[in-house]
Amino acid sequence: MKNRKAAMEMSVGTIVTIVLLMTVLILGLVLVRTIFTGATDNIGSIDEAVKAEISKLFSEDNTKKIVIYPPTQKISIKKGDSGGFGFSIRNNKQTDGSFSYVVDFVEKDPNCKMSDTQAKSLINLGGKGTVQIPSGSALDPPILVEFKIPEEASLCSIRYGINVKESGQAYLPTVTVDLEIK
Repeated sequence: MKNRKAAMEMSVGTIVTIVLLMTVLILGLVLVRTIFTGATDNIGSIDEAVKAEISKLFSEDNTKKIVIYPPTQKISIKKGDSGGFGFSIRNNKQTDGSFSYVVDFVEKDPNCKMSDTQAKSLINLGGKGTVQIPSGSALDPPILVEFKIPEEASLCSIRYGINVKESGQAYLPTVTVDLEIK
């Protein structure tokens, strides 16, 4: 009779211990994921800090016609996530201008298993548009180009180019941004 009671107490104690350990494990994983997700370099939205950084980049060189944030012009996004980069255009002309921009696929690394069409389709928002910029001013708020990376995407690096035109004429040479899919 005592053996059965001891076996029953041992089973209940073991089950309670397993449940508590699993709870701690799950909470630990959630905490680690939250920390690492918050530490990514991708831009989730254009906020005041990004605007300030873009203004700072423009103020460092009055001849710049475009600035990109992050200034390294390289971004990394994990499969299944979204992120991107911000950019702003400065009108260095004496008159107000109408600027159009297109962000398009340029090239990919040779080991990338993704087709050119698939690489183009990663741009989710901000891939093209037209903006009016007064003389001597910079685009405010900056433009956010967002990429959405599907889970089945190939791990590779892809280069995108930003082409800016003013009234149909090239305003500056193509500026590139590199996307690394992790």
